[in-house]
Amino acid sequence: MKKTQEPCLVTIRKLYPKFSVTERKIADYILKNPNKIIHSSINQLAEDLEVADSTVFRFCKRLGYKGYQAMKIALASEVVSPIQDIHEKVTEGDTVDTVASKVFRSNIKTIEDSLSVLNEEHLQAAVDCMISANSIEFFGSGGSSIIALDAYHKLVRTGLKVHSVIDTHFQLMAASQMTEKDCAVFISHSGSSKDILHILNVVKSTGAKMIAITNYAKSPLSAAVDIPLYTVSEETEYRSEALSSRIAQLTLIDVLYVNILLKRGNEGKEALKKMREAILVKRI
Repeated sequence: MKKTQEPCLVTIRKLYPKFSVTERKIADYILKNPNKIIHSSINQLAEDLEVADSTVFRFCKRLGYKGYQAMKIALASEVVSPIQDIHEKVTEGDTVDTVASKVFRSNIKTIEDSLSVLNEEHLQAAVDCMISANSIEFFGSGGSSIIALDAYHKLVRTGLKVHSVIDTHFQLMAASQMTEKDCAVFISHSGSSKDILHILNVVKSTGAKMIAITNYAKSPLSAAVDIPLYTVSEETEYRSEALSSRIAQLTLIDVLYVNILLKRGNEGKEALKKMREAILVKRI
């Protein structure tokens, strides 16, 4: 069966870390100006970016298209498609029901786009790393600290030794005590948070394995860790990329949790049973 071509914008984000400097220049322009691209010729685009027509053509081929025109057609179908059009173009006149529909669809699209860039090899490596670690520490600052706590809340059910604290001072203290037998999971949409990068340097000095859950683009965090896991999200008028990415980050953590629980077999089931029995007293 012939493999279906992924959406153009998703493909660009997926390949972005592998692009050369010039390719990223073209990619950035397309991601920021998709509507303008579908009305521009290859000569106009090349002139705007101060690159050769042949460079743009090779970029289109890199994405899997026969040429610039084929890429434009694919991009046009995305830009004017119902899903793209409804991607949270919320207006002040929208009813609460309409806003709800747009937010739900936006979240669905974020999850689908993130699934398309999920690297099976990296996912498997992350699962194996966490299972074999003596202990796992989840790190995140700001809004990402809430995602880190959610990861702790889920993974503690597997029977693995997991930890997470919100305060960055405490995180630095915890990072300093890690060993080469431990695993650190960093959660940061931008991958360039000063707090997270500071903690990362401390963890790196301990020799612990490092995993990142971050946006699909080259960043100091994704370049420094052993295993990068990516999410994809779009910035809109009413929500930043970081806010949109939370749903994908939570889903990715769910994926790790279920895979770990399955791989641990009876040990995982026993741990889950103990946890359920322990919190049963909290119910009426």
